[in-house]
Amino acid sequence: MIFSAETHVVLAIIIPVLGALGIALAFAVPNIREGITLITSVLLCLNVFSLLPVIMAGTEPTILLVQMLPEVGLVLKVEPLGMVFAAVASSLWIVNSIYSIGYMRGNNESRQTRFYVCFAIAIAATMGIAFSGNLLTLFVFYEVLTLSTYPLVTHSQNAAALKGGRIYLGILIGTSIGLFLPAIIWVWTLTGTVDFVKGGILSGHASAGVTGVLLFLFMYGIGKAALMPIHRWLPAAMVAPTPVSALLHAVAVVKAGVFTVLKVVIYIFGIDFLATTGAAEWLTWVAAYTLLAASVVALTKDNLKARLAYSTISQLAYIVLGASMASSMAVAGGALQIVMHAFGKITLFFCAGAIYTAVHKTEISDMRGLGRQMPVTFLAFLIASLSIIGLPPLGGSWSKFYLMMGAAQSEDLWIMAVLLISSLLNIAYLLPIVARGFFYPPLGQTAAPVAVGYEKSDFSWANIKEAPFFCVLPPALTAGACIALFFLADPIMKLIIPIVTP
Repeated sequence: MIFSAETHVVLAIIIPVLGALGIALAFAVPNIREGITLITSVLLCLNVFSLLPVIMAGTEPTILLVQMLPEVGLVLKVEPLGMVFAAVASSLWIVNSIYSIGYMRGNNESRQTRFYVCFAIAIAATMGIAFSGNLLTLFVFYEVLTLSTYPLVTHSQNAAALKGGRIYLGILIGTSIGLFLPAIIWVWTLTGTVDFVKGGILSGHASAGVTGVLLFLFMYGIGKAALMPIHRWLPAAMVAPTPVSALLHAVAVVKAGVFTVLKVVIYIFGIDFLATTGAAEWLTWVAAYTLLAASVVALTKDNLKARLAYSTISQLAYIVLGASMASSMAVAGGALQIVMHAFGKITLFFCAGAIYTAVHKTEISDMRGLGRQMPVTFLAFLIASLSIIGLPPLGGSWSKFYLMMGAAQSEDLWIMAVLLISSLLNIAYLLPIVARGFFYPPLGQTAAPVAVGYEKSDFSWANIKEAPFFCVLPPALTAGACIALFFLADPIMKLIIPIVTP
């Protein structure tokens, strides 16, 4: 470690901000602009991972940025859950940057400099959320993330993009100002602090009734978690370019939402306090409903990005469900789901963008036979789908396993049934896309397909029409990571378990 741990914490925010400035100054030279993007993402990742040994040793670096009130200021503090989130976000920024170059150039997108600048600022805000030491700091960076991603959602500047952006901004700002901020102020008036403390700070300060109301304000004030019925901003934001969708679903925005849910449950309410009061029972039912209902809606969507958007709403509900069960295994499973879903879902969106870039197809019904034309893309899609479903040997199987263990620990057998039904729905809306791509004849053909590689007179390697290399490499890498994470779950859990156990 070159600098002190506290300096590395601050650098996690400064590096992407300086990168955004460099990108803006290099607007006239695309190669330099995108080179700065890649270098910045690598530097951030190295900086974040330099903190890992410190956190594993049990130290939590803390630094006061600004003192605002005698007992309240903007504070950065690295604890294990934030370390996990920051590591995921900084790692995926690298592959997302590579993908963005291929996608933005392959589709001749306009306003590319603004895109890369806003992306870097959004990552800086994500680092601030990950390393927030109290509710005030988290709220400030939460709002910066919303504002910095609005130009990305409205990137195309057409009527659909502007409408989607209004819904996006309206719901996220409305819930955070109208519910999240009052909840923070209420916590401060009850306890005299907004600091994140292991075991929570509300025990002894709030009745069961007050706790239930506060939990409602937080869960719906954290709109980025996309609980129904305030989920509409997420499908509306799908008008954005695919790299932005990947940012929204895997790298930053929705993950910032569910990360905030877990952080509030663990460090403000406290798992034991929630379990004792029973104040989270209603949240369990809402999360279970969101989980199943979003999956059913996904089944009805022919547009690939729309189907993946509702899939994300469902998969986020796994994390909220884990938090609501208020058992150590369930909360740990929710934290692990942040990691596993991030790599699986970013792969799916990468594949969707690669298909659009190569053949300009957005509807699933138009993708017949494309798997034989784009085998790398569709194989990556298959691997990521199996991880999302929760089949071994893929990383997603572990998070689903721990959630099932949490349901058993809480003796909630109906939740186990919900999780099993959800996996079946995942199969129903994801695997037919792969089957359509590999085993259906292309549109306009009626001949039955044969196994890939065994075509006779009509097969030629010239038929392989993958997207540009920079659009194919990232999903191949993240699909490989879905497999690798199956074998790396134990080190991640060793980081998570101490925060959910006494």
